[in-house]
Amino acid sequence: MFLITLGSALIYHFATESFELADQPAGTVYYTEVSDSRVNSFSKNHREPVQIKPAVVDQFRGIVRQAYDYSCGSAALTTLLNGYAGMNLTEKQTMDGLMRYGEYNRIVERRSFSLLDMKRFVTALGYSSGGYRGELKDLIALDKPAIVPIAYAGFKHFVVYKGYQDGRVYVADPALGNISFNADRFAEIWDNNTLFVVELADYQQAENLLTLTENDMRHVEDATVNQYAFVDAQAYLYRQQDQLASQASTMRRVIDSDTKSDNHGKPIDTYMRMYYKRK
Repeated sequence: MFLITLGSALIYHFATESFELADQPAGTVYYTEVSDSRVNSFSKNHREPVQIKPAVVDQFRGIVRQAYDYSCGSAALTTLLNGYAGMNLTEKQTMDGLMRYGEYNRIVERRSFSLLDMKRFVTALGYSSGGYRGELKDLIALDKPAIVPIAYAGFKHFVVYKGYQDGRVYVADPALGNISFNADRFAEIWDNNTLFVVELADYQQAENLLTLTENDMRHVEDATVNQYAFVDAQAYLYRQQDQLASQASTMRRVIDSDTKSDNHGKPIDTYMRMYYKRK
């Protein structure tokens, strides 16, 4: 009898797990939803492979990350030229070009690059470009990415404007990655309402890799950030432990005796927990 039971178990195991023997792409994990998450049961609703990747990969998707605290200008310009003009520059190559064609002495003095330095380097590459001033509505109406200076968190910074949708301005930040601002907030930090654009001739057109994608829309709402920014860590830890205790406990069905409950007098599911006291 034991051998029959063991053989049946082995047949069931190999029948349900055999599909995993096939080669899967790197980063594949198996997501399994069981009928009852509190019980390590063999009964499964469905099981399927899911592709995952670190969040930081998507965070800096299409962005050349700045290598130095003063190099946001060169990183932003490299991001724009690579993503919009189809070039394949490194930040060092862009920095070398800015130093060569820009105002060298002033760059060394202020330890940063200006929009004029960018224009001179872009011209040397064979592209037309220009710096402009405008309002938020002008930026929203723009059909191409642009470098915009912002005054944020106590310092001045260059980011690449990607687009606008549903009240939010999306930018490629060489320091923070793909982020977005509420439109009113962006209007406050936009430094001097200045923008720098690169104009492409018809023969220079390339695929715009800085256009908004579905992944760009996955952001945390400002209200949610504000709500949880100052949450008491101990309170959060207690709630987490409370949820784990419920998950590990046994359920039973009882009549709700709470007179203030909407389910008073009705059957409800509760958790039977076992608590241990340290000596």
